[in-house]
Amino acid sequence: MDLQLIGKRAFISGSTQGIGFAVAEKLLQEGASVIINGRDQLKTQQALGVLKEKFPEREITAMVADFSKIDEVEKLVSDLQNIDILVNNVGIFGIDDFYTSSDEDWYGYFEINVMSGMRLSRKLLPEMIAKNFGRIIFISSESGVNIPENMIHYGVSKAAMSALSNGLSKLTKGTQVTVNTILGGPTYSDGVARTVEQIAFSNQLDVEAMKHAIINQSNPHILLQRFIDPQEIASLAVYLSSPLSVATNGSSLRADSGVLKVV
Repeated sequence: MDLQLIGKRAFISGSTQGIGFAVAEKLLQEGASVIINGRDQLKTQQALGVLKEKFPEREITAMVADFSKIDEVEKLVSDLQNIDILVNNVGIFGIDDFYTSSDEDWYGYFEINVMSGMRLSRKLLPEMIAKNFGRIIFISSESGVNIPENMIHYGVSKAAMSALSNGLSKLTKGTQVTVNTILGGPTYSDGVARTVEQIAFSNQLDVEAMKHAIINQSNPHILLQRFIDPQEIASLAVYLSSPLSVATNGSSLRADSGVLKVV
């Protein structure tokens, strides 16, 4: 299927690894030009080098900005222009006790997980509407619907992200611009991989056995019976980036392998 992405220009926040990097790869495969983003200069340049080596014929650039630092975000937003596809992927997650988590912890989650997408969308959505084409995609989580008791701050921030996406979609009425949300399930991202490897090492267990044990304990009813691969989330994101997806707008689409029982 031709997704009609040749000539389209995408910006993906938080895209030096994991789901964001996988989205960049798949967009490049479809002929789009891509701007990746990371908070660390060296790591961002390394990711850029990998993509350029893999896709030498594509236009690929990088913008370094830490979304927890407002001055860096403001500079990035001011420099962004002529973007057809915005993928709001940057985010942080972690386990924390609700009773001991501080106000600063909560503000930190909202600054990165919610405000990043708000600021980028506030800049780019009017430009998309003016040219009558654009795609904004929020990479959210099933945890934003079924809030985990040990990650309440994370779940609430993801719920807010979905609400922001839904509200923005209503500003696109009568245009060829869409705003959608992906509710990802348990994904074997780089951060998750590091955690699993550390646990496996500490318990002197095989990593694959540890992955299986964690999934069986935390999400025994997941239909894949394994972690989701970032590429599997990216495939949905790339379809939503396509002009072919114009009838899908204001939606929360599940890529959770049946983890959610209701939406």
